[in-house]
Amino acid sequence: MPTIFIIFGFIFKFYSDDHEPIHVHVVKDGHEAKYNIFPEVQMVYNHGFKNNELKMIESVIEENVEVISGHWKNYFGG
Repeated sequence: MPTIFIIFGFIFKFYSDDHEPIHVHVVKDGHEAKYNIFPEVQMVYNHGFKNNELKMIESVIEENVEVISGHWKNYFGG
């Protein structure tokens, strides 16, 4: 379960057996959201985060698409 980074207690990660498309999971306090990052940042699901938390999460992902993609490619290859 590779962690990409932790910001304000939100853990941005992917799972070791994940699959394409490139995406990121965000977890905190028992809540989880999943976002695809290409061709644009798009939420796949949200389990428990409030709207203001989702806005912050999306902002962090949008600002770090290349970092997330780089971690994915280094871990899974490609």
